[in-house]
Amino acid sequence: MAPPRLGHGLAVEVALEVPAGSLPFWARRLEHYHIAIGRLEQRFGETVLPVVDPHGLRLALVEAAAPRRRVFTPWEGSPVGADHQIRGLHGAQIWEHNGGPTAKFLTEGLGFELLGAERGWARYGFPDAAGVVDILNTPDERHGAWGVGCVHHLAWRVDDDRQQLLMRAQVEASGVRPTPVIDRFWFKSVYFKEPGGVLFEIATDGPGFAVDEDRAHLGETLVLPPWLEAERATIEAALPRVVVPAPSPAGAIE
Repeated sequence: MAPPRLGHGLAVEVALEVPAGSLPFWARRLEHYHIAIGRLEQRFGETVLPVVDPHGLRLALVEAAAPRRRVFTPWEGSPVGADHQIRGLHGAQIWEHNGGPTAKFLTEGLGFELLGAERGWARYGFPDAAGVVDILNTPDERHGAWGVGCVHHLAWRVDDDRQQLLMRAQVEASGVRPTPVIDRFWFKSVYFKEPGGVLFEIATDGPGFAVDEDRAHLGETLVLPPWLEAERATIEAALPRVVVPAPSPAGAIE
């Protein structure tokens, strides 16, 4: 697959939340592994470290001004100490040819609120919940296209099937065409393109990844949905070998 064509109608960056004061640690760690990083920035009152992964994906590590309320359970096997570990997704940036219809859809269709504006960016989200989306109007940019090293879609969580159907109806009433509910085994999904062309998903919280796997060992083996189990040998043969690193002293750089 070819690299992406950066442009409007795409999510151009994903942000991950890290604890306050941990960005110097992450800068040292990423430089140790020869990962491209930018200079520290201030965005909407938050300190941000831009990062580009080996495939060209734009990321940002963010010391969030209002840390998420959910209880954080550290991964004991991580080579990164609990006081530096990533807390979860913080948000994403998207480029729009004309952000007006997208802003209207976010607020009227999905119930987002305008949280702030600076340097041409407008931030939408919820004051009491994690997850923001920042919009920049880029009328002079070309239309973007998916490829290796870009974001395919942005997913928004709902509690259950009932809430998902309510949101689907709300999206449809806004003039956007959502897919039918798709059963992904671990959760259910509805997909649609917002007015500017960025692909969104509304995904249920459950039943969750522990429905067919021991929670204490999540991610240690390749788990497939039932309808792909017959293709396991073919799928495994096409995947690169992944080695889970052995636990090391908290905070150590390997």
